[in-house]
Amino acid sequence: MAIVIEKDQGIKSELEDQVGLECPYCGVFAHMQPQSVPDASSLLRDKPKHVGLVYKCDACNAPVFLRFAVRQYEENKVELYRNFVELERPKERFAFSYLPKHTEVLFREALSCYSNNNFNAFASMCRRAGVSAFSALGEGGKLRAFEEVMVAQDIAGIEDDAFAPVKKVLFGTGTHEELPLLNRAQAGILLEVLKDMFYQCFVRRGKLTRAIKVRRFFVTEANNDSAQSA
Repeated sequence: MAIVIEKDQGIKSELEDQVGLECPYCGVFAHMQPQSVPDASSLLRDKPKHVGLVYKCDACNAPVFLRFAVRQYEENKVELYRNFVELERPKERFAFSYLPKHTEVLFREALSCYSNNNFNAFASMCRRAGVSAFSALGEGGKLRAFEEVMVAQDIAGIEDDAFAPVKKVLFGTGTHEELPLLNRAQAGILLEVLKDMFYQCFVRRGKLTRAIKVRRFFVTEANNDSAQSA
């Protein structure tokens, strides 16, 4: 299945000209329809290796920029591979308020690297965010975090070979130059594992502590009201 831009008829696709992805503006997973397509004559003349198309989000009507690799040029048409690169990615969300301030700053920068497809810069910032988190957890913090990560691997059913880069990034003792080079799939695993680790070590504890304080407050208020009415 391919996308075809014809010289006289514009874009044609075997999948009704639509792709589905998470919009970088509204955050909704929606269909995208072609809005702006380059002129086929110009493409046939210049023969670039990649072509940019602008799609419109069906949810919010925002323009979304996608880059496609050219499959082949023919006499009156250009055929593109269906795989594309998102030039603008949705921002990753997290309950940052529960993280220690220093860890929060580093993790925000890590997520920014990920959203901009800078996966190896993302790995470096994950290492720094992890080190900051271990320090904030205190004695035994790194071991506790390691146990949470191993539980996540077991729950997700990730094979050891695929999980090895994640453990090396988060718990390796070498320099940043010794960090493994990550592809998109490996960076995605690292992202979800680190988010889960932070959730278990900080967010869960913070939410539970806050919820118990609220419960105790209302119990105390109820007891005071009962004492006053007696």
